[in-house]
Amino acid sequence: MTTAYNPRWADAEIEMFRDSVRKFVDTEIAPNEKKWRKQQYVDKSAWLKAGEMGLLCTELPEEYGGIGADFRYEAVVSQEIPGKGHSSLATIVHTIVAKYVLNHGTEDQKKRFLPRMVSGEMIGAIAMSEPGAGSDLQSIRTTARRDGDHYVINGSKTWISNGYNAGLIGIVCKTDPEQRARGMSIIFIETEGLEGFKVGKFIDKIGQKGQDTVELFFDDMRVPAENLLGGVEGQGFVQLMSDLPYERTIIAVAGAACMQSALDITIEYAKDRDVFGQKLIDMQATRHKLAELKTTAHIANVFTDDCIEKVVDGTIDNTVGSMAKYWVTEKQCEVIDACLQFFGGNGYTTEYPISQFYLDARVQRIYGGANEIMKELISRSL
Repeated sequence: MTTAYNPRWADAEIEMFRDSVRKFVDTEIAPNEKKWRKQQYVDKSAWLKAGEMGLLCTELPEEYGGIGADFRYEAVVSQEIPGKGHSSLATIVHTIVAKYVLNHGTEDQKKRFLPRMVSGEMIGAIAMSEPGAGSDLQSIRTTARRDGDHYVINGSKTWISNGYNAGLIGIVCKTDPEQRARGMSIIFIETEGLEGFKVGKFIDKIGQKGQDTVELFFDDMRVPAENLLGGVEGQGFVQLMSDLPYERTIIAVAGAACMQSALDITIEYAKDRDVFGQKLIDMQATRHKLAELKTTAHIANVFTDDCIEKVVDGTIDNTVGSMAKYWVTEKQCEVIDACLQFFGGNGYTTEYPISQFYLDARVQRIYGGANEIMKELISRSL
């Protein structure tokens, strides 16, 4: 469904790109969502098709296989895929991993990894969380010990999106276990045929079931030292923090789009649903509540528009990114919950897409930094 909201940053080329993304959704994603949710992962062929159509890592320069676009194109992908309720293909995670390599990697790392990420041949994941370390990343226990021209990595990770399909994983680890932030590094692994690397069980989530989220285990896993992101130990925490405003903005963009999509289908349902001899939309209580929800969705769209423009011109900062991620995802859950109520019992069934919006939304307040952490980060700017 086409939303009535028109982003102020969208020009003719952007809208042509949006049409391409929508065609990809109609032909490659929508027909397969049920299958992917059942099997708990996306077929790799979908990633290759997305790469073939130029929908992956659009911001990467042409020298690394990208189209050299700006963040508006990534925003469109997030609005049209997860933002329309298609949560299985984790393009956001893939994009964020590519940005780590682009912004912090050595020239050799960029040339080795990025073209294959653009094509969809190599699916990206970032391994941060551990069973005992979520938002407090400085407490991670996974270690990487230098041994000649290799690092020997031991430990485990959990909640790793794209972890089952990933061909490239950035592992956040301790190269100096005696230090907290200063002892952290990111080391990339190419998973194919890698000894000591094991993918654990799928995590049985309440939402985003088609997105492969798994545990990972590393047992004396030997990784070439040249895969240390940036080539210098102890930079992992700084690298993670510098890219978090981008990550949180793109989460907010998807959240605002989900909010709008849920509202759109709810309005259509209210126009068609007969209740006590009249359409649901004709009841004043319905119209007034929908008016409230439309206002909230509009504010979210305007807010994220501003953030998108700040990312494009390089002025996005940690405070604004945190505010966007916190406020939009909170309102996303509130609006979608209110929308589901209009569906009554139908909204509690998988037959109606509002239920999937509801289930998928809840994690938005957790990943990318829990919203409680966002408030603390925002408070530091006071």
